[in-house]
Amino acid sequence: MKSLHRVGYALGICTTIFLGACSSTPMDASSVNASAAAGTATTASPAMAAVTSSPAAKSPLAPHADPASLLFQKRSVYFDFEQSNVKAEYTPLLEMHGKYLAANPGLAVRVEGNTDEQGGAEYNLALGQKRAAAVVAALKIYGARDAQLEAVSWGEEKPKATGHDEAAYQMNRRADLAYPAK
Repeated sequence: MKSLHRVGYALGICTTIFLGACSSTPMDASSVNASAAAGTATTASPAMAAVTSSPAAKSPLAPHADPASLLFQKRSVYFDFEQSNVKAEYTPLLEMHGKYLAANPGLAVRVEGNTDEQGGAEYNLALGQKRAAAVVAALKIYGARDAQLEAVSWGEEKPKATGHDEAAYQMNRRADLAYPAK
């Protein structure tokens, strides 16, 4: 019985150390803006540097509304069949959007979870919500605040592709970031 308590105690310590090592402190908007004004990069991400490093704006539009911006072009996270875990390949995209939201606290985004047409309507709504929630959680890691984020599910109601084959299904298994149309 004593050895069981020791194992449990050791597991608790290991878990605490592991979780502590994985945590990060989000940057506040003032430090992001100060670094950008000083001309230093705030991230190692080239995508984020492309969004924040242009002192002379090439477009009168905000980056999330400018069709030439990566923030406008890269807004979808795709998922595997019946999955809601975010793939590592989307880390740079989510980092870019999360840090952009952190630097713009007055801006909000709606994360819209979508599914393919396979499965029942209730199942697809629940899966779409899980996908949206997973993307919201990732954005918060990079500094986005709860008040800026809304997770909704469209289930199979808003397909990106209308076919009935695997290629179309893959395009519909996604979560989209929808910024306000201002």
